[in-house]
Amino acid sequence: MSAPALALPGDPPGGRRAAGVWGIGVAVYFVAVIFRTSLGVAGLDAADRFDVNASALSTFSILQLLVYAGMQIPVGLMVDRLGTKKVLTIGVVLFTVGQLGFALSPSYGMALASRALLGCGDAMTFISVLRLGTRWFPARRGPLIGQVAALFGMAGNLVSTIVIARMLHGIGWTATFAGSAGAGLVVLVLLTLFLKDHPEGHEPPPAEHAGSAFVRKQIAQSWREPGTRLGMWVHFTTQFPAMVFLLLWGMPFLVEAQGLSRETAGELLTLVVLSNMMVGLVYGQIIARHHAARVPLALGTVGATALVWATTIVYPGDHAPMWLLITLCTVLGACGPASMIGFDFARPANPPERQGTASGIVNMGGFVASMTTLLAVGVLLDATGDNYRIAFSSVFVLEAAGIAQILRLRARTVRRERERLVASRVEAVHVPA
Repeated sequence: MSAPALALPGDPPGGRRAAGVWGIGVAVYFVAVIFRTSLGVAGLDAADRFDVNASALSTFSILQLLVYAGMQIPVGLMVDRLGTKKVLTIGVVLFTVGQLGFALSPSYGMALASRALLGCGDAMTFISVLRLGTRWFPARRGPLIGQVAALFGMAGNLVSTIVIARMLHGIGWTATFAGSAGAGLVVLVLLTLFLKDHPEGHEPPPAEHAGSAFVRKQIAQSWREPGTRLGMWVHFTTQFPAMVFLLLWGMPFLVEAQGLSRETAGELLTLVVLSNMMVGLVYGQIIARHHAARVPLALGTVGATALVWATTIVYPGDHAPMWLLITLCTVLGACGPASMIGFDFARPANPPERQGTASGIVNMGGFVASMTTLLAVGVLLDATGDNYRIAFSSVFVLEAAGIAQILRLRARTVRRERERLVASRVEAVHVPA
C-alpha cells in the first residue's frame, strides 16, 4: 500500500514557520538525549566514583528507563490535554535539574535520585515532539518528520560519545555534567519565547476531560486499535539492542571483553550513531512512499541485528575481529530508525486527539525492553564472572517474543488502515455543503 498523495481533510500547511517551531521542539529533544546518554560514556567513571559493581551500575540506567517507560502513557495523556508547550517546559526543568544533581551527587543514592528525575523530564520530550509534528505538518509527512526528529536525537547521542567523553577525561566529572546542564537553560528560553502548539486556524477540537473516566477512555480506545499494539511491539523488538549497547554496556563490552582502548571503543559507539542517522533518512523516505515496506523493514532489521549480535558473541577466540565489531555497530545503527516505524503504525490508527496517548503506548515498548535487558545483562555478568557471551544472549529472548507479536498483529492492522484510507478519501471528495 503506497502512501496517499491526496491531502487529508484538516491537514496543516507545513512550510518554513512549521519547520521553525518544530525545530525548537527538536532542540529540546536533542538536549534531552545528550543528558540521557551521557552515562553511556561515563559508565566506567561512575563505577569508580561511586564504588559499585555491574548490577549497581546498571541500576542507574534501569531506574532512568523505568521512570521513562512508566511515564509514557501519563505523558501522552498530558500532551493530549495540556498541549506540547506546557509539557515540554515541565520536561526541560526536570531533566536540567536532574543533570545538575547528577554532577553534584556525593553518593550513589543521590546520583540514583538525580537520574530518576532526569528520566522523568526526558520522558516528556519525544512524544511532545511527535505531537508537534502532527499539528504543524501534513499527515503524509509523518514518517519522514518522525525519522528526522529521531536523527536529531541521535545527534545528541553523538555529542555524548564525542564531546562528553572528552570533557570527562579533560575537566572531570563535576565540571562536565554541571556545564552540560546549561544547555537545558538555553532550550528552556527558546521554547518559552517562540514555541506554539499549533498554527492559526488549526486549533484542535475541544475534548471532554472528565477526570479518571477520560483517562480510561483514552487509554482503552488507543489500546483497542491493533495499529497501536503493533506499533508498541515493533518499538519493543527493534530499539533495545542498540539502546542497551549505547546507554551502558557497549563501552564495558568493547573495553573489558574485546580488549579495545577507550578511544577505539568510543569511535565504535560513534559509528552506531552515524549509522543510525544515515539509515533513518533512508527508512523515512522509503516508508513515506511505500507504507507496505514497514513490516519488512522492521523484521529485516531485527533479523540482521540478531545474526550479527550472535556472530560477535560466539566468535571463537578471546576477541572478535575489528571488521566484525564494525559490522555489529553499523547494523545496530538501524535499530533506532526501525523503532520509529512503530509510530507509523499508531499514527494512522488514532485520531488527533489521541495521538499523544497512542504515541506514549508505542514509546513505552522499546524502553521496557531496554530496561529489562539492562537488568538481565548486569545480573548475568555478576553471576557468571563477567561472561559477556552469556549475558548478551538475553537479547534473543525478547527479540523472539516481539517477533511473535508482530506477526500476529500485522494483518489486522493493514486491514484497518485500508478501511480508514477509503473513508478519508470519500470525506475529502464529498464535502457537505
